[in-house]
Formats: sequence, structure tokens, C-alpha cells
Amino acid sequence: MSEPANMKQQAVVATYKTLGRALSFLPEALTHSVADLAGDAMFYAQPGPRRQVMKNLRRVLESQGGDPSDSQLYLWSKRSYRAYARYWVEGARLGGSSAAELQRNMVVTGFEYLEAAIERGNGVILALPHVGSWEYGGAYLSSIGYPMTVVAERLEPPELFDFFVEGRAAMGLTVVPLDASAGGKVARVLRDGGIVGLLSDRDIEGSGVEVEFFGETTTMPAGPATMALRTGATLLTVAVYSGPGRTRRAVVEPPIVVEREGSLRQDVVRLTQEIACRFEGLISEAPDQWHVFQPLWLADRPEPEQ
Repeated sequence: MSEPANMKQQAVVATYKTLGRALSFLPEALTHSVADLAGDAMFYAQPGPRRQVMKNLRRVLESQGGDPSDSQLYLWSKRSYRAYARYWVEGARLGGSSAAELQRNMVVTGFEYLEAAIERGNGVILALPHVGSWEYGGAYLSSIGYPMTVVAERLEPPELFDFFVEGRAAMGLTVVPLDASAGGKVARVLRDGGIVGLLSDRDIEGSGVEVEFFGETTTMPAGPATMALRTGATLLTVAVYSGPGRTRRAVVEPPIVVEREGSLRQDVVRLTQEIACRFEGLISEAPDQWHVFQPLWLADRPEPEQ
């Protein structure tokens, strides 16, 4: 790596650390205003990603029977950028939040499904879409004695990822990097009866299975279904929404029935499609809180180089 590039990365890490510390001392109401300003700045500065967000949101809104105009999608996209900025601001502040604060601000629907899954003792897989603030949900679980392990994509530079991991550890979250060893680490947590959170609406590695999602074909990671089939862990779909105000609302849906019906491949595809169908409902609850700014559907992805 060249010296200028290394210096630039060091500056990025230093900026994140400084902002994180500053935000942790600000009143929460003020940080929401900061997030809105940051979200608007990103929105106006990123015309390419903004157009992709509009395309993604069009599919969601049309699935609800709507026919959004370009001007309406523009406003939805702006709200999405603000929600994304709020996600990062909330994450920066979470490490300093008390257990009492986390519990006071969280409302959970369907918690009985999670409790029953934990009591089974075979481990619990939480399949999560990139909605709202899943990290707040993880911090909440840790505050009530249910620590969660999550698998996360590595960030560049490595020092930024280390900062990310340290911050999540302060929330009670254990972060497993997304690499070749992740599967074995997750399996061990599940064998010990632990909780694993897997963000499952983006096929980051490009090795997922095809599913129908909001009326079009995409791919989603096979990890949640594969791990549930191999370990016997309970598979739950969950989303954590931000707002209104300080409130966060978690929705835990009934467990997906995990049974062998055909080949492993066929069962993985079937269960992943069930996850995709459930994600449609969870995302439709708050489309502007869905943080997927990349091309998701096959029709939007660039053609592979020959």
C-alpha cells in the first residue's frame, strides 16, 4: 500500500473514532438531527447509489399495490438515507447505553418465540434483513442475559473493522468476520445453545441460492438454512425498527419449520425462499429503513466480465 493511501485510511479511522466518541456524549434527540444532516449530505452527494435506492424501493412499494412516481421515490430515497445515517449514529452511541436505557426503549413483539427457542437448547439462528438497527436488538438481548454472535463483512482498512468489533463488544455482541472459518465458529456457538444473528438479504459472497423476492429473481445467502438443517437450531426471522423517537420495535416471527424433505440443496432453497417471503413482510413495514443501496436483483447486477 502506498504511503498516501495508508495516510488516507488512517485519517478515515481517526475520523470514525472521533465522531463515535463525540456522538456518545450528545443527547439522543440532538444525534437524530445530526443523522438527518449526514443522511441528506450523502443523499445529494451520491447520485448513482441514490438512483439504485429508488429502483429498490420501487419494487417494495409496487408490491404493496402502489404506483410511486419518480418524485415520490425521490422523497422515499431521501428518508432511506436519513434512516441509514441514524443507524450509524445509533451504533456509535450504543456502547455507552445502560441496560436500563436499552430495555426502556425497546418494545418486542413475539418474544415468546425467542424464549421457546432458547429453552430448546439447540441454538437459535436469527435471520435478519438490513432494516432499522439490528445492533440495538443485539445490545438489548445482551442486556437481558442473551448475548448474540453476529457474522459481519470485513471493512477496509482493517483498523476500521477492529474499531467496529471493539464497539460491538462493548454492546455485548461478538463479531465473527465473514470468511472461510465463519461457519465453524457459528456452529460451535449453536452447539453451545447460543444465539447467532445472520444478516441474510444480501448475497455478499455471490454464492447464494436464487429466490423470488418482491416479484423478481435475486440470490440470498444459504447460510441460515444450511446451518439450521445441519445443527438443528431454531430458525427465526426478526427485524428491529428505529423510532418513533427513542423507541425501537423488534418483531420476532414464529419459527420456520426446519425439516428434511428432499436433498440438502433442495431443502436449502426451499427454506431460503421462506426467509425471502418473510423478509418481504418485514421490509414492507418500513421500506425507508431498509438499508440496501446496492444492486440486489439479478436484473440490476452488472454482467460478469468474460
